[in-house]
Amino acid sequence: MKNDRPSIDGFIPRRSGNPHAESNHNGLRSDDGGLARHGGTHVETTGLQQTNQGLSRQELDETLQSIDNDSEQDKKRPKKPRSIKKIIKRTVVALLLVGLLVGGYIAGRAAIAGSNIFKGNILGLLQSEPLKQDENGQTNILIVGTSEDDPGHEGADLTDSIMVISVNQEKKTATMFSIPRDLEVEYGMACTPGYSGKINAYFTCVNPEDSEQAEEEKQTATRKFIGDIVGLDIQYSARVNYTVMRDVVGALGAISVNIEGSEGAPGIMDSNFDWKCRGGNAYASRATMIQNCPPNGHFIDYPNGPATLDAEHALYLAMARGDSQPTYGLANSNFDREKNQQKIILAIREKALSTGTLTDINKVTGLIDALGNNLRTNFESSEFRTIMSLANDINPDSIQRLDFLGSKIMDAAGQPTAGYYEYSEIQAYIKKSLSSDPIVKESATLAVYNGGAQAGAAASVTTQLKSAGLSVVQTADSPTESTATYEIYDVTKTKSATKAKLQELYGVTVKTTAPPFAVTGVDFVIIIGSAAQIAQ
Repeated sequence: MKNDRPSIDGFIPRRSGNPHAESNHNGLRSDDGGLARHGGTHVETTGLQQTNQGLSRQELDETLQSIDNDSEQDKKRPKKPRSIKKIIKRTVVALLLVGLLVGGYIAGRAAIAGSNIFKGNILGLLQSEPLKQDENGQTNILIVGTSEDDPGHEGADLTDSIMVISVNQEKKTATMFSIPRDLEVEYGMACTPGYSGKINAYFTCVNPEDSEQAEEEKQTATRKFIGDIVGLDIQYSARVNYTVMRDVVGALGAISVNIEGSEGAPGIMDSNFDWKCRGGNAYASRATMIQNCPPNGHFIDYPNGPATLDAEHALYLAMARGDSQPTYGLANSNFDREKNQQKIILAIREKALSTGTLTDINKVTGLIDALGNNLRTNFESSEFRTIMSLANDINPDSIQRLDFLGSKIMDAAGQPTAGYYEYSEIQAYIKKSLSSDPIVKESATLAVYNGGAQAGAAASVTTQLKSAGLSVVQTADSPTESTATYEIYDVTKTKSATKAKLQELYGVTVKTTAPPFAVTGVDFVIIIGSAAQIAQ
């Protein structure tokens, strides 16, 4: 049957590995692996088998019989105060029994889900291996979202959502940023759009097949490809679809997200999803739409401020980009959508780690199912506990979100302001944001002039400065001569760490007076005098 609803971008359910899987009335799948989720009344046989290993049927019957015998004997004896020790003992036994049942059920379900999500042996879940990291101590994770299971979605295999999360295990900090799906790139191979085109087409170009081997090839190649663009060694990746978001939020019950309309808008409204307000009737009246989607008949319609989102509203807010009129609060299109996706992920994290969630069996098992059915990664099972520990230890306030549009390194069309295929400014911005080095944070710009030293002196000093992590943007002969070794001028007087580094490198005091000739667009001017001894 043809899907009449408009084609939209976002996450779509991942196809089950079992082509014969059928959906129950709740929209969840049951397959041949012992998984039957029907209103929560059936559970995996694997989980229950693990439960029974702790207490045999015979032992359970004997325990219950002894309790009955004790009760009959108690009736025949004179009443006396119960032993506190006996009460405690029986309470502990009861709690242990409940714990065995609950623990075995969750462990069994987690084991099945873990075998889908992680690589390696299930027993690895008992270990706690540190995550891989780059030379700067960062663990970088690529997340791509596709829409391959939406019957009416054009280009469903495109990665319209591309996000990178960089974590420092030692400092317990994280940085996240999104890459615009329209970023123009050169594929380095023949692809559907040609040898160049939008970045969202690369993933499928690697291998268009739908298999576990193809999935691994896609993720491996895409980690390297996007890592080269953003200047990061990306060690991990995950592919998700909108079922992950919908089922995860559904398991949690609801999440809270702070709505912020862009360009001074009073909130966010996107009429692209108003078909959900028609109740299945394409000719529904305006009154019906308002009744189904109060107060204005729009499915995505929120004023600025905290909003409580159920699974469906979280899903469609994550897809909203204001591409259909009327709309407001999404003036920056994909950039606004990416910001909202990041907010939703952080809200899911906060709710998932809350005490109320962790003590609710239905929510915990729902989360396990949502992830196990729809998430594929290259994480090892032995790294799972480290991931969970980091998720719990990282303070939400320490998670920084990078803004490529606001920092002016990308334009509204999602292209580098430096020009097509020019990613150096993007890489420098990311490097600066991730670094704890004050010199890198300052990102000072330097101009180097030869004021009387031997030929090639300016080039040699430029190489030395770049090796020290400094950025030289101008190199030329000085219009004035200098008999000193080095003359260094602090033009902006705002980069103290860089100033100290230059004094250390060249053994001179940095001057705060104006340079002897006009220079613009730099923080420091270095003039190499005739007395300088430059090693070639």
